[in-house]
Amino acid sequence: MGLCLFPGDGDLTSPDISWSYSGFKAFRQRLAQAEGFALPDMWGFGGDREWSEISTTLEPLLDHPDDDGDLSAADCARILPRLAEIIMEWETAESDPALTRHIEDARQLVAVLKICVDSNVELLFG
Repeated sequence: MGLCLFPGDGDLTSPDISWSYSGFKAFRQRLAQAEGFALPDMWGFGGDREWSEISTTLEPLLDHPDDDGDLSAADCARILPRLAEIIMEWETAESDPALTRHIEDARQLVAVLKICVDSNVELLFG
């Protein structure tokens, strides 16, 4: 059982990205770490820190239910540049198997987000 993020363009050949729930959790925790905070400290993830206390363009992705809902094309457009920066940061870091997997996942997510932006469609969580 897992989740899939995909463009809401109705095209079954569009790229998508799938994770196990634990894999998606680990990916988002790594993204939050790159943004300078711990996801488990945040409201909705077991902590009591409010999202209004941090500033990250990744918030729509990080503070989102795992497998329901969507992100707008505008949210996707805001997320893309920062995600690309994080990929570059990760590529220069000392690698480990988990980081290598996160880099590949981030690249796949970038491809999906670009479709959403270019087609002006939402990113669906399912």
